[in-house]
Amino acid sequence: MKNNFAEFLFGRAPENSLPERVNTAIVNQQRKSEQLIGWVQLLLVTIFATLYALAPKTAMSDGFHPVPWALGLYFIITFSRLVLSYRIDLPAWVLTLSVIADISLLMVLIWSFHIQYMQPASFYLKAPTMMYVFIFISLRALRFDPRYILLAGASAALGWLALVFYVLWSEGGHSMITRDYVTYLTSNSILIGAEIDKIISIVMVSSVLAIAVLRAQRSFKRAVSEEIAVRDLSRFVSREVADRITHADQQIRPGDGEAVHATIMFTDIEGFSTISEKLRPAELARMLNEYFAATSAIIEKFGGVITQFQGDAMLITFNALKPDANHAESAVKTALEIQKLCETRNFCHGSKLKTRCGINTGDIIVGAIGSENRLTFTVHGDTVNIAARLEPLNKQYGTYILASEVTVAHCKDHSFAGIWTRRGEVTVRGRTHPTPIFSTDHHACQSETI
Repeated sequence: MKNNFAEFLFGRAPENSLPERVNTAIVNQQRKSEQLIGWVQLLLVTIFATLYALAPKTAMSDGFHPVPWALGLYFIITFSRLVLSYRIDLPAWVLTLSVIADISLLMVLIWSFHIQYMQPASFYLKAPTMMYVFIFISLRALRFDPRYILLAGASAALGWLALVFYVLWSEGGHSMITRDYVTYLTSNSILIGAEIDKIISIVMVSSVLAIAVLRAQRSFKRAVSEEIAVRDLSRFVSREVADRITHADQQIRPGDGEAVHATIMFTDIEGFSTISEKLRPAELARMLNEYFAATSAIIEKFGGVITQFQGDAMLITFNALKPDANHAESAVKTALEIQKLCETRNFCHGSKLKTRCGINTGDIIVGAIGSENRLTFTVHGDTVNIAARLEPLNKQYGTYILASEVTVAHCKDHSFAGIWTRRGEVTVRGRTHPTPIFSTDHHACQSETI
C-alpha cells in the first residue's frame, strides 16, 4: 500500500496500453505545460511585488520585513525551476517539492501580514491573498496530471489548518473564538466555522478539478495517440487518405465512396525485372526508395496524390482526394517532369530509370473496398481501368507517356500546343469500344511546363 501511494505521489503513472512514442509525446506536452506554469508563476510574483511596493507601509518601517524575503525566495525558486524546465524533463520529486514549496511560501506570505501590520495573528486569516491559493491549485491543471492538483490542494488545506492552529496557540486558546458573524467581520475574532469552510472549499475545489483533469487526461492521451496514428498512417498511405479515414463522420465501410471527375495516372519502371535480377535486395530497396522519394516530390508539386504503391508502380490521382480544377494538366505536367528526372538522374545502382505513364480523365469512385475487417482505400471505375491499360501500351508504341483523348481535350493550356501525337484508336483489353490515344513529345514542352 505504501509503495502504491509513493508511486502515485512521486512516480509516473504506468501507461501499459500506450506505445512508448505516445508516452514520449505526452511527456513533451507536459514539459511545455510546466514551462507555461513557470511563466504564469513569474507573473504572479511580479504582481505580488508590485502590489506590495504600491501598498502604504503603515507599520514596521524600521523593523524586519518578511514579505520582501518571501517574495524574493519565491522568485528565485520559480525562476530556477523555469530555467531548469527548458533544459531537462523535471523529475517527479522536483515537481512534488515545487508544489509544496509554492504553497508553503504563499502561507508564509499570508502569515507575515500580522507582523507587517502589527496585528494579532488572527488578522491574517482575513487576508484576501488567501484567494491566490486557488490560483496555485488551478495552475497545476495545465499539466494534465491530477496528482499534482491533489498535492497542491492537500498542502493548501494543511497549510491553512496550521495557520488556524497558530492563531489559537498564539492568542491563548479560545479567547479569540466567537460565534457571532458580525463580531468576526468587525474584529480580530476567530469564527471556526468560517475557517473550516475555507478548508472544505480548498479540498472540494482540488478534488473536483482533479476529477475533471483525470477525465480530460484520457481525452488528451487519446488525442495524442490519434495524432501520432494519423502521422504514422500517412507514411503508409497519403496524408489525404489518412485524414479522410480518421476524420470521417462515421466508420468507413466496404462500398462507401463518392463519385468525382478526376484524372488517373499509372506509372511503371521500364525493365524493372531485369534491374531486379542484377541488384541485391538491399540495393534494390535503396534504389526504389530514392526513386519514390524523387518522384513523390514531383507528384506533390503538381497536386497529385499517390493512392497506391504496387511494387515499382504507382497509382496517382488528381482531383480525387485533393481539389484541382486543372487536374488533367497537372497530371500531364507531372508525367513530363518525371521523364525529365529519369533522363537526368542516376540512381544508386549507377543507371537511369525509364518510367512509363498512362493517363486518363473521367468519372471515378473514391472509397473503400474489401471486407469489414480488411479495407483498402482506393479509386475504381472504368476511367481507372483505361489508365491502367494505357501504361503498358507504351511498350507497344515505343513511348513513355500515353493519354486518352479525354485527357488531351482537358489540357487547354498553351504550353501543351504541339506536344501531342495521335496514335490511333486501340481497343483496350476488357472494353468493346475503341479508345483514341495520344503520346507526348516531352522535349517539346520541357521549357514551358517545368
